[in-house]
Amino acid sequence: MKKKGLITLVLALYFLHQDFWFWRTPHPLLLGFIPIGLSYHVCYSIAVALAMGLFVKYAWPSHLEEKVGRKESWEE
Repeated sequence: MKKKGLITLVLALYFLHQDFWFWRTPHPLLLGFIPIGLSYHVCYSIAVALAMGLFVKYAWPSHLEEKVGRKESWEE
């Protein structure tokens, strides 16, 4: 279930990255001076950073770190 959820998250973020809906106009302005496309990308970047945190927590190959940890302790 986690694998399907992470794959769905990647596909959703990929689709949202193609923000063709804000290309034609800088309006409305966020806080009166930030173009909507820029504010969209700020929010998108935060979402991607949170997604990467989920990938590290749930999809990190921990078996590779166990091998590295054993090798380092053997060399000491």
